[in-house]
Amino acid sequence: MKTAKKEKRARERKPKTLLQKLAASPEKLFSGAFRQQYAALCFRPRPTGEGIEILVVTSRDSGRWIIPKGWPMKGRKPYEAAAIEALQEAGVKGAVRKKPVGSYTYLKLLDDGDVAPCIVDVFQIEVTSVAEKFKEKGERILAWVSPDEAARRVREIELKSMLVEFVPR
Repeated sequence: MKTAKKEKRARERKPKTLLQKLAASPEKLFSGAFRQQYAALCFRPRPTGEGIEILVVTSRDSGRWIIPKGWPMKGRKPYEAAAIEALQEAGVKGAVRKKPVGSYTYLKLLDDGDVAPCIVDVFQIEVTSVAEKFKEKGERILAWVSPDEAARRVREIELKSMLVEFVPR
């Protein structure tokens, strides 16, 4: 009997998943309170010259595969914020397209444990240089992969579609 009580207490202390937290307050999805973020879809020609490679990075908290993204920055246009995120998170620079190539939504787990639905506008960056040192070096894993592999690695369904269908403009 003591074992069952211990197991129950352990389950109660176990951190809730993102979906469990959202299920506890579903009104957050329907309140219209989406938060805005900007992302960089970084690409370069394959070394063979055929097709492109897309950069994916791991998130600092969960280690899941994402593309560089972040919050709006005061005094910066959305495409500039996306370029800054790419530089800080992956050390890449290049030609940034000023209009988004698409957008996707996801649920962001905030530092306070709250969940916020986010809409992410995605800007393409044709990478021309990769820095040896950058702000978040050592905090993330970077990988240059095919569009199909990038889509396999990320979790967000809308982002998967965008990566598979991506054609540089």
